[in-house]
Amino acid sequence: MPKSLRNNIIPILLITLVVAYAVTQLATTSRRTQSADLTLLVREINEGRINSIVISADGSTIRATRKESNIPLIVNKETNIDASQLLRNFGVSQEKLTQIEYSVESVSLLTQISGVLLYLLPVLLIGAFFLFTMRRAQSGADQAFSFGRSRARRMTAENPVVTFADVAGCDEAKMELMEVVEFLKNPEKFIQLGARIPKGVLLVGPPGSGKTLLAKAIAGEAGVPFFSLSGSEFVELFVGVGASRVRDLFEQAKKASPCIVFIDEIDAVGRQRGAGLGGGNDEREQTLNQMLVEMDGFNTDTNVIVIAATNRPDILDPALLRPGRFDRRVVVDAPDVRGREAILRVHTRGKPIRSDVDLGLIARQTPGFTGADIENLVNEAAILAARAGKTEIGQEELQEAIEKVALGPARRSRLRTQKENEIIAYHEAGHAVISALLPETNTVVQKVTIVPRGNAGGLTWTAPEEEAQLLSTSKRRLEALLVELMGGRAAEEIVFQDVTAGAMSDLERASNIARNMVRAYGMSEAIGPVSYGERSDLVFLGREIAEGRNYSEMIAEMIDREVTNILRRAYDRAKAILTENMDKLHAVAKALLERETLDAVEFRRVMGLAELPSTNNGAVPA
Repeated sequence: MPKSLRNNIIPILLITLVVAYAVTQLATTSRRTQSADLTLLVREINEGRINSIVISADGSTIRATRKESNIPLIVNKETNIDASQLLRNFGVSQEKLTQIEYSVESVSLLTQISGVLLYLLPVLLIGAFFLFTMRRAQSGADQAFSFGRSRARRMTAENPVVTFADVAGCDEAKMELMEVVEFLKNPEKFIQLGARIPKGVLLVGPPGSGKTLLAKAIAGEAGVPFFSLSGSEFVELFVGVGASRVRDLFEQAKKASPCIVFIDEIDAVGRQRGAGLGGGNDEREQTLNQMLVEMDGFNTDTNVIVIAATNRPDILDPALLRPGRFDRRVVVDAPDVRGREAILRVHTRGKPIRSDVDLGLIARQTPGFTGADIENLVNEAAILAARAGKTEIGQEELQEAIEKVALGPARRSRLRTQKENEIIAYHEAGHAVISALLPETNTVVQKVTIVPRGNAGGLTWTAPEEEAQLLSTSKRRLEALLVELMGGRAAEEIVFQDVTAGAMSDLERASNIARNMVRAYGMSEAIGPVSYGERSDLVFLGREIAEGRNYSEMIAEMIDREVTNILRRAYDRAKAILTENMDKLHAVAKALLERETLDAVEFRRVMGLAELPSTNNGAVPA
């Protein structure tokens, strides 16, 4: 018997029984509705119109055949009296009865079967229904009876394979995970030397940095089954379901070994026990305990590796991170400029990219972008090119996509007065002029525009000449960045002798930088190289951060005074630079009012600056 027919035999049997029962009921109903009155039969017998009479096997029906037509006349008996005696009682003479053929109908096999089915079909239907339900529960097809089974999705070689060639921007993480691939391919090499591969690998990084993609690449490189599920899929309404699903997951994994089990967002089930607000979640803690027990139960010959991903490693239970469980931590951070360029090349692979596109320049303009952001950027650029009716993706579409991903689409339909345009033009010109005249900012102006995007009325887009990390950020560079941030507010005051609320976000960023310079970086001469303030992540409040004070009111007053002095010095310096270069400020503002947008080449031409030298790929030099 074919497997598909064997799996569906019970539904087919159910349908057959229902159809047979319906046919039997219809036949019975049809037979009972074709009845006539007994007085009509008696009258036709006395008039000599009846040729023969057939009595049914159970004696309940009289079937009479007329001489003139083939239409039978059926009469249902309402008493147990013999049919001939009944007819005589209604006035039929014996002479008339002897002239008519009189016979008794034999019981047919179909009639016997239909009679039996009338009694057995309800029982058969109920039994078949329960059998069908139990079989679905055993196979896991019915969710009502399979809530204790694992919801992991298994990926095999039939799925599209992802390898390390499809992952870019995290070379150190790939090197760490190569050992996992080597163990899955050739475990004997490690076992012979007494080495033990980590049972669990914890991928830590911000959202969108490529943790899930890395786990899939490991499975693709090793060519082993890959079980994937989220941490939130363990715990549901029923008590004990989470622990049951953990047991079922590891049972499936051991049967399919060597394999990889990937648990995304493990912090949903792996939070520190007893740390919940108002008491711990017992069901979640039982699930976590079962996971710890299962990972302890791995033998040296059990080729199952658990890979988990989270962006909150600080809230995980310490028992989960100890050696023997998740004993290897791999940091998947946001990529640097080289990593972003490599990711751009991966996501533009197979897309019609114009030959003059400079991916290095795009990478420099996207500091802080993760792999998911870059993928979204390339997709938005392709949409913009298709909307414009182009057949290739150009540099313009990629530049526009950067601003669209970071700030939102341009709002050209927004109505503004001429006065508002002038204020915004001078505000953005102030930022751009100071950025170009202060080399300490380590930035290059890529674009200046007064076209509104999101909540911003205008935009000055700069790209770092070289990406400065926290340890290489000097006091001089931070002071220059403060001057640049104050440039918009200073330009408004110089030109219009008034200020607007447009500098709100600039002042907020500048205040944060200045406060960190004083409290965290020790860059204040008045206070000295001391770090003030305590930062602690509160587990039961999720991602909210509380800052505790470990200094006196006198120190707090000194910090506020020093922050104010740093910002005031930056503001005065910005006003001085713009006052000395009023011709450049007016020229840039006038060009913005005429053209709305200036790119890097047009801005430097308006400023009277030399063109930037290009490298081999056209990127801004470091």
